[in-house]
Amino acid sequence: MLRFKDLIEAHLVLLYKNSADKKNLEGVLDSLTEGIIVHDKERRILFFNRAAEKIAGYSREDVLGRDCHEAFGGPFCGNRCSFQEAPPDSLDQLYYPLNILTKKGESRRIEMVVTGRKDDAGRFSGVIASFRDVTELIGLRIRLGDLKGFAGLIGQDPKMLQVYGQIRDLGTNHYPVHITGETGTGKELVAAAIHNESRRGGGPFVPVNCAALPDGLLESELFGHVKGAFTGAVRDKKGRFELAHGGTLFLDEVADLPRFVQAKLLRVLQEGRFERVGDDKTTSVDVRLVSATNRDLKHEMERGNFREDLYYRINVVPIYLPTLRKRKNDIPLLLEHFLEKAQEEGQNTRGFSKEALAVMMDYSWPGNVRELQSALRFALVKSKGRIIQPGDLPLELKKWQKERPSRGPSRKLNPESVRAALTGSGGNKAKAARLLGVGRATLYRFLADFPDVS
Repeated sequence: MLRFKDLIEAHLVLLYKNSADKKNLEGVLDSLTEGIIVHDKERRILFFNRAAEKIAGYSREDVLGRDCHEAFGGPFCGNRCSFQEAPPDSLDQLYYPLNILTKKGESRRIEMVVTGRKDDAGRFSGVIASFRDVTELIGLRIRLGDLKGFAGLIGQDPKMLQVYGQIRDLGTNHYPVHITGETGTGKELVAAAIHNESRRGGGPFVPVNCAALPDGLLESELFGHVKGAFTGAVRDKKGRFELAHGGTLFLDEVADLPRFVQAKLLRVLQEGRFERVGDDKTTSVDVRLVSATNRDLKHEMERGNFREDLYYRINVVPIYLPTLRKRKNDIPLLLEHFLEKAQEEGQNTRGFSKEALAVMMDYSWPGNVRELQSALRFALVKSKGRIIQPGDLPLELKKWQKERPSRGPSRKLNPESVRAALTGSGGNKAKAARLLGVGRATLYRFLADFPDVS
């Protein structure tokens, strides 16, 4: 973005001059593959290059000189708009991915860099934004299985790639989503990804664990209350629905909602309206609902524990998260990610011995990714060296190892652990060697002896 800024500022100086310099500069800016949009502090669009026309589907005649929000039928940047109302005093350079709607109503995924402009006196005078369309690139990488992660999620197992595709598709609408997955599979991370990858991404993301709140407090927490509504209600309080207005409300363990709260939730989903506890005034909200449970919600409905009408309201788009034991090839990739985070926090551990990695690959992980991360943290505390050994792992893993039948000499690399490490490192042999706790030469000799592994 910075490389464009001087060119664009020069173009703005020449904007009202019918000069060869202006035409030459416009030619340079129109040759860029990135879209460029510039507007002043009143949000009037001053420049819109050819790539921007192609990506957004709007011509210059459609937008130049018009208020950005009026030209595009709403903020071009959606909820991420830097000044939806009054202009800011200043604006640092910002980067964010977002979904935009073209003139034809198609959703496109773009990556945008926004930089504030200043006048000669150093005062905020508008915005310069560059953006590129990555819609097809992301779709292709998902289809090819070329992603190690997506939207904060880690994994390249086919089951995870399917989840990534669903998250991407959900960015074009605001339908309710229900996530089913065992404890520790990352349901809240998926809910946050759905939020961030949608046009609501600049709005609030409000998570609520329904199982953690007593029945008597749930209604007040979700819908708010007015002063005097009950003992202890000393002031008006907004509920989670109001706090999530313009964004996403995530209800975890939704199967634990009592029936009377389910009835009120159904009305909000149908009408977008509710009353705070103790109030007769109706409040309207614009909220996307994402719910989750580790149980079979349909079974709960059939048993009479969950309203049938509410079930069909929240289960419009179901997402099923795989357990870690069903995607074990993602374990090295997850460990690499968690190790990098630990190193950023000052840990100097380099990786795992081949024996330790084999134990972790063999374990069943009933607590899923959360248990994996916890096991790594335990090992980081226990380990005295730079390579984590089997003895550094939690007792559950060591006990599991003893109870499993022997699988041959543990001192040798085995095809399964090497293949998993190569998958987790994206084929990078240096990273795979670090994960296995061996030198690159050792790994290369193994691959020479077992060429089918690579």
